[in-house]
Amino acid sequence: MRLVVDSSVAVKWFVTEAQSDEAQVLLDHELIAPQLLVAECANVFWKKARKNEMTPGQAMIAAANVSGVVELMGLSNLVMRAVDLANRLPHPAYDCFYLALAEMEHCPLVTADVRLRRRLDEAGDICAAEVLTLDAPLFARGLS
Repeated sequence: MRLVVDSSVAVKWFVTEAQSDEAQVLLDHELIAPQLLVAECANVFWKKARKNEMTPGQAMIAAANVSGVVELMGLSNLVMRAVDLANRLPHPAYDCFYLALAEMEHCPLVTADVRLRRRLDEAGDICAAEVLTLDAPLFARGLS
């Protein structure tokens, strides 16, 4: 199954935290993400190294390996829709790049970001993408 994943999921492949097991299940699927994913993950790993939750070397290795797990897609075809979604939700534009990609590719977005899920639920039908969270029952029995 082809899936869009965001940084809240990708980080869990390299750092053990809540819902890491559910995130691991996704590795058996065809994964895509905007190129933004690499920068977002690198920033999370940097923060974790600053908090001594991982070493600086582990942070560098994890950041370098993100791009080998997912197919990265350019941002230029997504920017207009991402900004439109950001304005309409309202929600930060960087998260909306993942939504725009899921719409464009006609595949679900998988996220651990419950705030984004809540915003989408509150906004109604402004986004055509299916959005799945790692805490959904689908993940409890394994994504099919």
